[in-house]
Amino acid sequence: MAQLYEKSNKIIEAQLAGSSIRAISGSMVAYEGNIAFKSAGFGGGDGVLAGMKRRATGESLSLMECSGNGRVFFAVNGQDVTVVNLNNEMLQVESQQLLAFAGNLRTDVSFAGLRGGATGAGLFTTKVTGQGQVALLSAGGPLIHLEVSPQYPLVVDPDAFVAARGNLNQSFITDVSWRSVMGQGGGEAFSLRWDGQGVVLIQPAER
Repeated sequence: MAQLYEKSNKIIEAQLAGSSIRAISGSMVAYEGNIAFKSAGFGGGDGVLAGMKRRATGESLSLMECSGNGRVFFAVNGQDVTVVNLNNEMLQVESQQLLAFAGNLRTDVSFAGLRGGATGAGLFTTKVTGQGQVALLSAGGPLIHLEVSPQYPLVVDPDAFVAARGNLNQSFITDVSWRSVMGQGGGEAFSLRWDGQGVVLIQPAER
C-alpha cells in the first residue's frame, strides 16, 4: 500500500511500490521513478447520484491517480499539510482542504449549505471512510486540534473548518450576530456546531 509522509510542513511525499494514490488534480510538484498519472474522475462517489451532485454543485473533487514505483511530491499554494491516519473510521473534510489519500478509502461529497448569503459560496463536505491515510491542507499555519466533549459543544466559523473525526453530530447555527461584533458582518449564512465526542480541526485563516 502507498504511504504518505509529511516531507516538510508544506509538502507531502507519497512512496509508491507497485501501488497507487489519489490526489487533487494539479497538486503534483515533483516525482521520481516510474510513475503514471491519469484522471481519477471526481470524489463524489459513483453512479447517477454522483453525477447529479457534480452538476448541482460544480465543486466536487477533481482527482488524479498516481501509480507505479517511486516517489511523488504534492503541494498547493504554499499551504501547510498534515497526514491523518484512519483505521476503519470516518473523517469529514471540507472539500477544498483535501490534498491526497491512500489506502482502502471511499469518498462521498455532500453539500452542507451556503457560507455567505452575499457571495453564495458553498460549503462542501467530503466524507472519507475506511482504512488508510488522508493528507489535509490548511491556510495560515498548521492545523489546530480542538477537542469536543458532551459537556462542551464547539461552534466553528465555516471558513475556518477543515475536518472532524469521532462520534460527532453537526448542526447549523443561523444566529451569527457575533460576526458583526468582530467586524465580519459579511452576510455569513451560518456557523457550524459540533456535539458529541471527537476532534475538530480548524485552520488559522479564513477561505
